[in-house]
Amino acid sequence: MARKFLYFIAAIILLILAAGIVYQLFPGWVARTAFVPSAEFQQQAAVEPNAYDDAKMWFARPGMANDPSAWRPAAAGAGAVSPDSAGAQSRDQLIPSAGAAEPAAPPIEKGNAAVFFVHPTSYYSRSSWNAPLEDRDSDHRANLFVQGMASAFADAGEIWAPRYRQATLGAFLAEDRVTAGKAIDAAYRDVEKAFDAFIAAQPADKPIILAGHSQGALHLTTLLKNKVAGTPLAKRIVAAYVVGWPISLDTDMAALGLPACQTPEEKGCILSWATFADPADPEMVTSAYDGTIGFDGRPRAGTRMLCTNPLTGTPDVAAAPDANLGTLKPTEGFKSGALIAGKIGATCDDTRGLLMIGDAEVAKNYVVAGYVLPGNNYHVYDITLFWANVRADALRRLAVYEGKPSPVPPAAAPIPAPSAPLSSPAT
Repeated sequence: MARKFLYFIAAIILLILAAGIVYQLFPGWVARTAFVPSAEFQQQAAVEPNAYDDAKMWFARPGMANDPSAWRPAAAGAGAVSPDSAGAQSRDQLIPSAGAAEPAAPPIEKGNAAVFFVHPTSYYSRSSWNAPLEDRDSDHRANLFVQGMASAFADAGEIWAPRYRQATLGAFLAEDRVTAGKAIDAAYRDVEKAFDAFIAAQPADKPIILAGHSQGALHLTTLLKNKVAGTPLAKRIVAAYVVGWPISLDTDMAALGLPACQTPEEKGCILSWATFADPADPEMVTSAYDGTIGFDGRPRAGTRMLCTNPLTGTPDVAAAPDANLGTLKPTEGFKSGALIAGKIGATCDDTRGLLMIGDAEVAKNYVVAGYVLPGNNYHVYDITLFWANVRADALRRLAVYEGKPSPVPPAAAPIPAPSAPLSSPAT
């Protein structure tokens, strides 16, 4: 009996090892098997014209009770940060004080922008190509995304984050790009309706910040093409944060109607990045980037990708860990977290257009285990690794738009591309 039991345990171990080897060798196949729907695509009826007048159609909007975007992390204050303006720093509670004994500053005054945030994919089911408007698991994840990501923009203004019948995760992995495209287009139509309601609710002179991550960023690019480019609305855009979705400088930018941000004080421009860590096998990185973030089927070979360094607010540069005002280190389950300053640097890889954060062995100390994707793809953490810098960037650009003094320090100056890791050991 004991020998049979040992054989059973050995068989289980071999199965686990075999599954791990299959996943490492064929991550795309495993992902497609796990997430691509087996059901036929069902065309969804359009939402009612006034559907987004209902507060229930939003995960966040002004006046909502228990708005997840109203959450703010505590400032842990770890790490050395050297901002250029102590005066600006002293007015900001979430940027660590230059002297540890200094009392916490009062919160800065909330900005006057309206922020339209499109959340990333939170629906993973294989049962349908598009999420229902209410799904318990998907809604739970979406609220966590709004809490951890949209909150970075919330000090610049009120957050509006719509529910939408998002394409399921498998739509971005499916080999059937025609069906996947139908699901993605259906999701976009909801986002567009929500955006129309958002704009209609704003005063005509209200500054606007656009932000989205992953699938949300893809829909944001379509909004820019359809609703912003070549319209008077373009002059009201403070910045568009298209994060975790590739933007080709050669084939995409001209249609978006706004230029890529070149300085941290520029307004009316686009920022974009996708985060990876070393060591990174180039083939594995390409596979993970294409399959997980999702190119939309258009040829991309040989094109130049937009890579904004969120630590500097400028493209194609490097920044040391001490430029990071605060990485949002989440707790297990992503329900809370704290800001850890001065730990994660970043540099734009000008050959692949990826934002590299250095040694994965260090970076993993600031994420939840199990949520780093193949190829050391830190897609889930594109915003949270740089949470305080993203917040400061939005506040800084809004101040420029409004012609007011910035309530946060100037952005860090870039450094030469480093030969050493861009991350500091955990403390």
